[in-house]
Amino acid sequence: MPEITLPDGSIREFPTPVTGLEIAAAIGARLARDAVALRIGDRLVDLAVALEEPTSIEIVTRDSDDGLELLRHDAAHVMAEAVKELYPETQVTIGPAIEDGFYYDFAREEPFTPDDLERIEQRMHEIVARDETIEREVWQRDEAVEFFAGIGERYKAEIIGAIPNDEPISLYRQGEFIDLCRGPHLPSTGRLGSAFKLMKLAGAYWRGDSRNEMLQRVYGTAWATDKQLRQYLNRIEEAERRDHRKLGRAMDLFHFQDEAVGAAFWHPQGWTLFQTLIGYMRAKQNVAGYREVNTPELMDRSLWEASGHWESFGEHMFTSHTADEKTLAVKPMNCPGHVQLFKNELRSYRELPLRFSEFGKVHRYEPSGALHGLMRVRAFTQDDAHIFCTEEQITSETGAVCDLLLGIYRDLGFDDVLIKFADRPERRVGSDAVWDRAESALMAAMDALGLDYTRNPGEGAFYGPKIEFVLRDAIGREWQCGTLQVDFNLPNRLGAAYVGEDGEKHTPVLLHRAIFGSLERFIGILLEHFAGKLPLWLAPTQVVVATITSDADDYAGEVVETLAAAGVRAAADTRNEKINYKVREHTLAKAPIIIALGKREVEQRSVSIRRLGQKEQQSLPLGDAAQSLGDEARGQF
Repeated sequence: MPEITLPDGSIREFPTPVTGLEIAAAIGARLARDAVALRIGDRLVDLAVALEEPTSIEIVTRDSDDGLELLRHDAAHVMAEAVKELYPETQVTIGPAIEDGFYYDFAREEPFTPDDLERIEQRMHEIVARDETIEREVWQRDEAVEFFAGIGERYKAEIIGAIPNDEPISLYRQGEFIDLCRGPHLPSTGRLGSAFKLMKLAGAYWRGDSRNEMLQRVYGTAWATDKQLRQYLNRIEEAERRDHRKLGRAMDLFHFQDEAVGAAFWHPQGWTLFQTLIGYMRAKQNVAGYREVNTPELMDRSLWEASGHWESFGEHMFTSHTADEKTLAVKPMNCPGHVQLFKNELRSYRELPLRFSEFGKVHRYEPSGALHGLMRVRAFTQDDAHIFCTEEQITSETGAVCDLLLGIYRDLGFDDVLIKFADRPERRVGSDAVWDRAESALMAAMDALGLDYTRNPGEGAFYGPKIEFVLRDAIGREWQCGTLQVDFNLPNRLGAAYVGEDGEKHTPVLLHRAIFGSLERFIGILLEHFAGKLPLWLAPTQVVVATITSDADDYAGEVVETLAAAGVRAAADTRNEKINYKVREHTLAKAPIIIALGKREVEQRSVSIRRLGQKEQQSLPLGDAAQSLGDEARGQF
């Protein structure tokens, strides 16, 4: 008689072995309808698993994070079944759940088309309507390899052949379709529901290796309810409207070209925005006690070997070989250079904490397929800083960094910030004992500050644990930007030391800190967050002075000079075009303010102010307008 303990501590007894679905039904019809799996300890299992012994369980529902991931995984299997029914010659390979959806990679000589996606999606709905039972089967390895090879599925046969001998070969059958999977899965295809949609096609190399054959990847999305699906599709439409690459063209900010893959060409407007952000950050850091420095972009390989970057990060580094047989690396990070600055003279404990900051240009090799506008580049500028301190100063410095960082995010319109604690990754430098100290120190600092955070296991830097700051933008997307990393390893590896109060040499703790992270990426995030409608203080051109008639051209020049004297970035548009044309053009370019000048404004020495997104105009004397706009344009400075 199995006793089943539920998460609230209540116990239910059953006279015979009982499945998860039967337990859910015993609790309530709605729970039985929404249940998708069982959690036993840290494992998810099928609802069909029969429990014979006393067990503590949790019933996983379709609207939970685990349940949603399972729905997406099942959607991938249903898609694969639909493809095999419509295009039997196609081979199926791998189809996981991913953030917001799923994909499946297929091997097929003829490319899929958008029309094919519509057919596949329609067939998926038919498979759901059939409500096919999904059953788990355990096969012998050789039998499974022979089966898949025999039906022409050589990729599946290869995958099974690579599974360790001590692992069971778990297959799931739904209708006539059978696929390799460790599970769990829904009880039947009907449980998937209708809240899914196929989104796009892409290419993907088998096993992610460019030396292998190219496969066709079909992406889809799946949700617990039709309402959630509609909301997601609306977000996708809004994200496309806000795409920073489109805004960058419309606002004349930057462009990319094949001669410098993954590196932005900044136009005058874009560079003004770039430098405005740097000026803002520089002012904040000066007040916070940072000392700005600059370090070389090319440094000898030996430094990167000593730091550990060559071993842990070498595949992402660009190198140069000189005539005297030296190997130089283009820096992917600023930290080793900052340690050299610290080592350049004998340091005392009285100098600590010592805070170096740098707007350092770094280069990292990213595969061309991973590049995405400003969001993923090969050349970018970090708002990097490194704090050399004692172990006792970690808590206070962590608090100062968090205050600075969260204040800057608020200034830039990000009030919703998530904090994650990332601990040791598999590839790392330093002993476990050192990592224990570093993780304990950073966690103690977070607890002392009273900051809420979640865990991000295994995602720390290779030299130390870190705090990740994740921004949520205007349409609900999350962007990991700022980081604070505690490093007990790098200063020791590079021989950094200070003289302590006891007269002995000690190794400093190194705190790596970034707030924007990448200036390029942060600008992309800002453009999409504000849909191009940047706050006045950030806008490259804050005011456009547009003339209605040529009689106002001279006055337009005077208005621009007056505004410039008040600290406003202004430009005149005196082209022989109709005012409606000018207004439309500058509105598309997201100019925050347009001042229209006609005969009346010239005679009254006034200006008519139109703000982006507003139909109403405001008329002010020139002097009053200049003072008011000047105060507003200074913004956060």
